[in-house]
Amino acid sequence: MTTPLPRPWTKDRVLLLRRGLRLEYATLGWNVVGLGVLAAAAIQAGSPALAGFGLDSLIEIFASIVVVWQLKGAHKEREAPAMRLIGTAFAVLGAYLLTQVAVVFATGVHPATSSPGIAWTALTFGVMLALAWGKIHTGHLMGNPVLRAEGKVTLVDAYLAGAVLAGLALNALFSWWWADPLAGAVIVYYAIREARHAFNHTP
Repeated sequence: MTTPLPRPWTKDRVLLLRRGLRLEYATLGWNVVGLGVLAAAAIQAGSPALAGFGLDSLIEIFASIVVVWQLKGAHKEREAPAMRLIGTAFAVLGAYLLTQVAVVFATGVHPATSSPGIAWTALTFGVMLALAWGKIHTGHLMGNPVLRAEGKVTLVDAYLAGAVLAGLALNALFSWWWADPLAGAVIVYYAIREARHAFNHTP
């Protein structure tokens, strides 16, 4: 059998590759800054939702690094390990956060309100939506399943920002302390779902 030739690197593909890398670098920069903001806010407020979202930012940083590694090689053999790495990262996040939420509900610790946390999650919601659309669209044009998959991870990140924002707002406005860890439980669900998705779609 004849080994199929790799797709030629046309000018359009090179431009798409550069766009994909710029989107990943933008995601990396935002999440690196956010990691510090969320860590400080989570410690100050004792918020499981903010702690979980901070860990999600760490996972997003890892996922972006994996995609940059795959894009820079752009070889088919890098797709499978890239998807497995992303899936493993989400599985670890889900397990850790499930334990944290269970402890908070068991002890009845009431998280305080966090104005910095509310502001950052509101900004993150909009930024992640824009980045996710760019990645999914670029990945589709490139025919790159890893970039598309990580774009969906970023889309989940936007949805999680919305869920965390709702939990923080309900706690701040109505003192519904349980809304905060409940938002953390939402992150557990999505983390498990994304882990399964990554493993099931391994090339």
